[in-house]
Amino acid sequence: MVQELLNKTKLLSVTGLGYVGLPLALAFAKKIKVIAFDTNAERVALMQQKIDPSHELKAEDFEGCDIVFTHNEKDLAKAHFHIIAVPTDIDEYKVPNLQPLLAATQSVAKALKNNDFVIFESTVYPGCTEDDCLPLLEYYSKLKGGSDFSYGYSPERIVPGDKVKNVTTINKVISANTVEALEVIEAVYSTVITAELYKVSSIKVAEAAKVIENTQRDLNISLVNELAIIFDKLGINTNEVIEAAGTKWNFIKYKPGLVGGHCISVDPYYLIHKAKQLGVDPQVIAAGRRVNDYIPSFIAKKCVQTLIEQGKNPSATKVLVMGITFKENVTDIRNSKVVELIKELQGYSINVHVTDPLASVTEVAKAYGITLITQLDNDYDAIIITVAHNDYKLITEAQLTRLCKPNYYLFDIKGIKSALQLPNYWEM
Repeated sequence: MVQELLNKTKLLSVTGLGYVGLPLALAFAKKIKVIAFDTNAERVALMQQKIDPSHELKAEDFEGCDIVFTHNEKDLAKAHFHIIAVPTDIDEYKVPNLQPLLAATQSVAKALKNNDFVIFESTVYPGCTEDDCLPLLEYYSKLKGGSDFSYGYSPERIVPGDKVKNVTTINKVISANTVEALEVIEAVYSTVITAELYKVSSIKVAEAAKVIENTQRDLNISLVNELAIIFDKLGINTNEVIEAAGTKWNFIKYKPGLVGGHCISVDPYYLIHKAKQLGVDPQVIAAGRRVNDYIPSFIAKKCVQTLIEQGKNPSATKVLVMGITFKENVTDIRNSKVVELIKELQGYSINVHVTDPLASVTEVAKAYGITLITQLDNDYDAIIITVAHNDYKLITEAQLTRLCKPNYYLFDIKGIKSALQLPNYWEM
């Protein structure tokens, strides 16, 4: 298989061209002919013009690539090695939403031929590939997994906004339905991955490894978020405590804050869902989620209490929220916990203005019904810096002062302005 791919007598497909799929497709396209499929015709049109809709890649990253971008699923039939990298999220009840993954699986299934390979990269719960996806592959292809085609799971580890760690330099876990299939998958990925390819004994192990990576981070952050709530009551600075504790060699300096995005705040619910199916009530994981989900409400209450202590009526105040993307220096607004903070503030009748130099005005309005402000006023009662964008790190005290009324309050969720030593200042 690998030699035929390199000779371009066989093709590779990537389904789902977001943060994971697009850089992976382009990496393979340096060596192999790639069919890059996404159902979103507008996104495909941009990529055909060498534009990354996620704003992570540059036009030169598309150069020298043997790749065809398409939104026609019939084009998948040209390929023999298929990678599925669509996003997996949760619904309003925090239950895994597998519909995008199952739809992508169905599209690939219709293209399957004898001796083809299908590799899943989407984050799922242990057992999903074999219990939920494999039956669809077999049903729509009329083929039998294991005898007619091979399949595997290799979880993505893309870090949005990270310009150093990329798809080719991050260690990659791989798994397959047989030892022989695993060898082929290893050979194919090794054509582009320069880091370690770590083979595990089963697909379930690989699925579990991925989902606990982000669950562990979620729990660690929930601990410091809970500490931040306690330390706020004690009147001490959480970040100062963390720095002091960090002088011990084995202390890990996690920082408090809003936990959003499409990984850390989502993946634990996949594990919780599977655990409950098995009759296990995961106490620690669920507790961590509750703490992190509470933080927008905690920050909003802190802001309101502070305004009242200043003698201000919240309904007569105007607050500027700086940042709406789910993390610093990215354009991604999916599952941004800043949105929940904004709604909490509005629940207190505060007039909230929102700005972000990286987020799309159109996408924010479409996704959340929030209008981003591009022309800022000069009479804000408070500013809440929610995201540590580089642009915000460069803002001076004078610039902040020009935006506000006298004696304004700065709420610095990420602690990026502590050096200014402002009189009316709070950080988590």
